[in-house]
This record gives sequence, structure tokens and C-alpha cells, in this order.
Amino acid sequence: MLTTGKSSPLGATPDDAGVNFALVAPNATAVELCLFAANGAERRVPLPQCRNGVWHGHLAASDGGTAGLVYGYRVHGPWAPNQGHRFNPAKLLLDPYAREVLGNYDGDDIHCGHDLVNPQQPDTRDNAATALKARVTALLPLSTIPAPHIAPGQRVLYELHVKAQTALHPAVPPALRGTYAGLAHPAVLDHIQSLGVTTLSLMPVQHRADEARLQKMGLRNHWGYNTLGWFAPDTRYWSGTPGTCPASEFRALVDAVHARGMEVVIDVVYNHSAETDEHGPTLSLRGIDNALYYHLRPDNLALYENWSGCGNCLNLNQPHVLHMVMDSLRYWGDVLGVDGFRFDLAPILARSDTGDKGFDRRAPFLGAVQQDPVCASKLFIAEPWDIGPGGYQLGGFPPGWLEWNDKYRDTVRRYWLTGEANRGATRGELAHALAASSTQFHHSHRTPSASINFITAHDGFTLRDLVSYNDRHNEANGEGSCDGHGNNHSHNCGFEGETIDQSILNKRRALQKSLLTTLLLSQGTPMLLAGDEIGHTQGGNNNAYCQDNATTWLDWGHADSELTALVATLTAVRRQIPALTRDQWWASEGDVQWRNSQGEELTAEAWGSSTVRDLAVRWADGAVRMAPAQGWAVVQLAQAAISTP
Repeated sequence: MLTTGKSSPLGATPDDAGVNFALVAPNATAVELCLFAANGAERRVPLPQCRNGVWHGHLAASDGGTAGLVYGYRVHGPWAPNQGHRFNPAKLLLDPYAREVLGNYDGDDIHCGHDLVNPQQPDTRDNAATALKARVTALLPLSTIPAPHIAPGQRVLYELHVKAQTALHPAVPPALRGTYAGLAHPAVLDHIQSLGVTTLSLMPVQHRADEARLQKMGLRNHWGYNTLGWFAPDTRYWSGTPGTCPASEFRALVDAVHARGMEVVIDVVYNHSAETDEHGPTLSLRGIDNALYYHLRPDNLALYENWSGCGNCLNLNQPHVLHMVMDSLRYWGDVLGVDGFRFDLAPILARSDTGDKGFDRRAPFLGAVQQDPVCASKLFIAEPWDIGPGGYQLGGFPPGWLEWNDKYRDTVRRYWLTGEANRGATRGELAHALAASSTQFHHSHRTPSASINFITAHDGFTLRDLVSYNDRHNEANGEGSCDGHGNNHSHNCGFEGETIDQSILNKRRALQKSLLTTLLLSQGTPMLLAGDEIGHTQGGNNNAYCQDNATTWLDWGHADSELTALVATLTAVRRQIPALTRDQWWASEGDVQWRNSQGEELTAEAWGSSTVRDLAVRWADGAVRMAPAQGWAVVQLAQAAISTP
């Protein structure tokens, strides 16, 4: 039997007398707490009370209410897809507040809430044997390792994947490769720190589910942008070391990074869930309260808005859903210690629930994070686009936010890699990128660091592939190489793919150096893609989201030490140029001067020329020359000035 318990906090919360359970499901008619013994036997106990839409109950310690208890929910209510309701108590559901998830979604259609033959009817098969389950965990004590303070103008991001970073690393013990503990290994952090990186930006580490479509092809969602457990570190990156759990091992990673004076940012996916569209499985939110958690199509409540391209979108205009997201952010920031968040498809989080459902700068989510006592001190990074109407919002986020700047990416690629016939970027366009894209960001009290400058990221070609392939080669993804970006502004230097032609290799090396130099000597916040500094290739795959293999695992055995050294030199140079690090907009020629490579002032016509594009940039502290026709921009530090030989 359960006693009434409390409606807050949500989730499963141990206390001295047992465990309190609380689940938001205002449209449900009943909720059963399902408790599982070690042999898989299930015990169902109704939650005794619903208050303000929250079902809750307390399980005494004498009745099994202790840390380690395995549980799930069965939620009763109407099966009425046309009204937005998909309750089906035959399906065991994962607590969205689960702090540890047991099992992995196997793609079996037994997890579908609807009948496969007649989707208007529920599927009556019980899926508990293989359904995802939660384990009650004791809350970790707060860390004693202080978080570093990185000045905005000093920040250098390094985007990495926990598994790919160490899966082949020779210095990491085999049992730790591909894990949180492996990433925390001194040899790994030594390398990252030697590059001059201040901030590790981890691709998703919250528990994910692999799409059934991928599993049928023998693939998996390697990138992890398919979240289901927003409070649970993904168990697939846990080493299983005795005495640890996924949360404690992840927190130890954060502590190790903090001890070196670096930050940890995690990529979070609150825009959609792993339940996909109306044909997808019922794993958690869909069965708990579908009409509450998701944006449904107003013309047909059986369908989902799909601004994510992944089948559904969470509705953060609903106070209960916003509550869940904010609780998740506070948990990762306060208890697990992360320093910030990069929000995947961030405009979805701020879309209106009425009218045209457009992006709203006064949306509840944007206001909530700004005033929250835990979140307000964290770093917030937006991927400022989705595929919905008006979804491209570069520069549109509030002061304090940083944004991935794809215009910077494309401009710099076009400057160095696109020939005159294909309209390479002009001097004016490059100068605008070098000056932190002021058109997009110099407003509303925003500063240059708001622009996250990048040439490559997880989504697209690696740096080496950018100068080795004109076309994407994504055949291994099983989509006929039609997935991924088709317009990459790349240049293969005369041969598609790998070659032994030294003249081509020399040109590719020069271009990689030029691109890295431009990135790290631009105003704004630079972001490096892990592996670019060692010359990693994905064989021309520019959408390797489902390649959990040597395609994405960094090849440390063939690391390019020359590129590694260049990155370290460039970040050191950057730190010595106040014009790049003080995070203030350049106001006059006292800050920066623009010339051609002969030192001559540029006319209005010269700024817009698409044929002659050499450019010299001089700050009060040094200068660098760039010449795309020659494909070089190598820097040397001498007497606090930068020059090209």
C-alpha cells in the first residue's frame, strides 16, 4: 500500500521513511506504480491521489521503498487519438524524471501503443518484459571542486563525442575507452588542454533511444539526438566500474575537467523526444499524457507538429512541461556540475502555442532560464534554427545567449574554398565574419562573444574532408546518400577522396591551416570540432549520425602532429591579442585596420570584388594577411605581432 505522499518534488525521491513518487498526468484517470523484483516479477500499486494534475504516493522503506528499487508506470485514461489522448495501460512507461534508466529500447513493435493494423485502436500486448525501467537513486552530494570562471572573450570551445573521443585512444585502458571515465583520463585531458581549449562541449549525454528504423538496418543513433531520459546520464557511456553509477562517473568527469580550470557544456535535446511521430513507440510521455507534453496539429490532434524533423515537438508553453525542462537543467547544473548547455533546435523551445506558432522572444522558456537562480549563471548556447515556419533565428536570441553562427561557417568556407566562378566570398563578407557578424549580433546589448564561430561541427564534413571531397559520401547511412547537406562549399583540390599525390596533399594542408587560422583569429567565440586538430576523416560522410564505428571514432594512430601544434600556437596567439579577447565591438581604426596584402587602403569597389580578394588585417597588437587565391595564411608570433612569411 502507498500513503498519500507529496506532489513535489516530481520523480522518485528517497527520504528517511521511504520513497515519494510524483508524476504529472492531468488527463489520466488513474496511475499505477509498477515495482519490479530482481527476477522481473511485477507488483502494481495505484498512486492514491492526484493534486493539481500530479499523481503521487509514498512507499515506505519497510515495503521496499529504498534506493535501488526498479519501477515504471502504467497510466489509465481515454484512448482517443483524434482528441490527442493515447493512454494505454498495457504499456509500461518510463518516468521522465528517471535518474537512471535500465535497458535499451530494442525497436520491437510491441512498444507501440497503437494497433499496427488499425491505428485507431490500442495495442493490447503487454510490453513490461523489455520496456525501459527506472531505478531509484540516492541524490549525489554536491561537488567540492569549484567551477572555473572563463571570461567570455577567452572562451575556446571544443565539440566532442564522449565515445568517439576515446574509443581508439591508445593511452586509455581498454575497459575505459568510450566512457565518461575514459574522457576523464589524464592523457585525454592533457591533449585537450594543450590545444588552448577552455570549454568541452559534449554531444548529447542524456539517455537516448535508437530509432527502430536504424535498428532494423543494424545501425544506432551514435550522435544521441534522440533523448528519452532528461535526468539520466546515458548508461552506454558508463564504464561499469564497481562502486560507481552513470551519474557518479559523469560527475567525476566534470570534476576532473574543473580541476584543470576548464568548463563542461552539454548538448541537450528538449525540442523533441525519441517517441517520434504517430507511428512511433509509446515509451514515456506519449502514454503519460500525450495532449499535455506535445505540440499537436490543431487541424488533427492525432498528428504532431514536426518542426524538429524528428516526428514531434515538446510543448514548453505548458507549465508542467516547462517545469520538467527547468528541473532537468537545474539537476545537470547543480548536482552534476555542468557549466552550460547547447540547445538543439532552440527556436522550438520558444514557439508560441497560438496563432502561427512562430518564434517568440518573450516565450516562457526564455524568461524562465533568465530568472532561475541556478540556470542564470550558466552558459546558454542556441542552435538558432529549426525547420518550422520562420525557424531561422540567427541573432534573434536574448542578451546573454551565444549562438552557432552558420553564416560565419559558410562565408569562411566560400572565401578559402570556392573559386571565382562560384562566387567566393568577398573581402567585405570575410571582414564582417572576422568582426563577429555585427549585423546579426551588435544589438540589444549583445557582445561579440555571442557569435560562436565554427568552420566544422559534428553535423557536416570534418576539416580534412572539407578539403578532400566535393560531394557527400553517405552510402553507409542507408539513405542512398541523399541525407546530409548537399551544398557544403567544399573543395577536393583536384581529386575526390584520399590520394598519394603530394601536390594535392600540400594544397589540402595549406587550406586546413588557413581555415584554422581564420577561425582562431576571428572576433567572437571560436569552436573547434574534435579530431580536426589531428586530421580525422570520415571518408566523406557528412552526416555520420548513425555511424558508431571507425568512421566517427577519432584515429589517434594517424594523428597529424603538425596540425595539433598549429592549433596550440594559434590559441596562444589569440590570447595575446586584446582586440580578440576583450569582448567589445571594434569601434574604429584604432582597433582594427583593413588593407589589401600590399598595405593599401580598400576602395568601396575593392571591398565588393569577387575576383581580387586578398586581405590584410591589422589590430593595435599585430596583423595577419590572407590570400585565398594562394591558399595560405600561416601565422608566426614575433614580438607580439603576427605576420606571414
